[in-house]
Amino acid sequence: MTSTNPVPSGPGASYAAAGVDIEAGDRAVTLMKEWVKKARRPESIGALGGFAGLFDASALKRYERPLLASATDGVGTKVAVAQKMDVHDTIGHDLVAMVVDDLVVCGAEPLFMTDYICVGKVVPERVSAIVKGIAEGCVLAGCALVGGETAEHPGLLGPDEYDVAGAGTGVVEADAILGADRIRAGDAVVAMGSSGLHSNGYSLVRHVFLERAGWSLDRHVAEFGRTLGEELLEPTKIYSLDCLALARTTEVHAFSHITGGGLANNLARVVPDGLHATVDRSTWSPGAVFRAVGELGRVERAELERTLNMGVGMVAVVPPESVEETLALLGGRGVDAWVAGEITERGDHAEAAALTGDHPN
Repeated sequence: MTSTNPVPSGPGASYAAAGVDIEAGDRAVTLMKEWVKKARRPESIGALGGFAGLFDASALKRYERPLLASATDGVGTKVAVAQKMDVHDTIGHDLVAMVVDDLVVCGAEPLFMTDYICVGKVVPERVSAIVKGIAEGCVLAGCALVGGETAEHPGLLGPDEYDVAGAGTGVVEADAILGADRIRAGDAVVAMGSSGLHSNGYSLVRHVFLERAGWSLDRHVAEFGRTLGEELLEPTKIYSLDCLALARTTEVHAFSHITGGGLANNLARVVPDGLHATVDRSTWSPGAVFRAVGELGRVERAELERTLNMGVGMVAVVPPESVEETLALLGGRGVDAWVAGEITERGDHAEAAALTGDHPN
């Protein structure tokens, strides 16, 4: 074959010359192995490095009618904060929280997760730190990390840029599914405190702090008791084992994971037609970071509440007779919890969920 195009001189093209370092990828796998080993369950089969993660499904034989639940999520622009701070061992924790706490809403026990890490350049120590966070999150959630993928995309992402995503699978007995079908008028809405911003609303948060206010991530903020960056990287609280313990101990009708969309919108997702959830703001005071976003950005309350969790990361809807036991169990597990509202009959034109009152100063 002949060509009229001149052939460039010099060494031939290679994957490495194009920006993909296979040896660095292999070293990343070696470094992450010790962390993945910590995130195992008895049902985990095989070791890191296979083409697929394996999980012994015979463990499901103890269920009468096991239903598998699946969820997938990412961490969003919170990764931009981690990249600027060069702190990468908490983002994985956030990833697990976003996935497993969606699974537990229907009453499912998280069984296993897989992850996907996309990087502009494989830096083995950085990838290992991300996986470390994922593995530690899986331990806190009681699930196994059975596999994942690290992809190097030079030209698409900068050398220090990356994104993460994950998928999880859980199981719940068919007749134990929690949700709207169980909720009744008179049920109590029990709020569980968040650890901070969690992993939603960071486009707004970064815009307010870094662009409008011009704050640096290493700025010490007295109201936070630490630097801005440390506050923004506070890991998302993982509630899955607390919720499962609650469902196994007392009667629970539904859970709602408070993520993007805020408290009212996420609670509305589990409220059935004909009923209305009212949450009283005066029952808690959001943390300083929420107040700072609102004040520095001059953000209207409605915008704050549909973007951020405002201090509530998970909600349990329980019958009145379960309230005392619910609060005692959660308190004993170190979860800040309180009765924040109730379920009532819905009047004409009423929303499925609404917030009333004002937060205490």
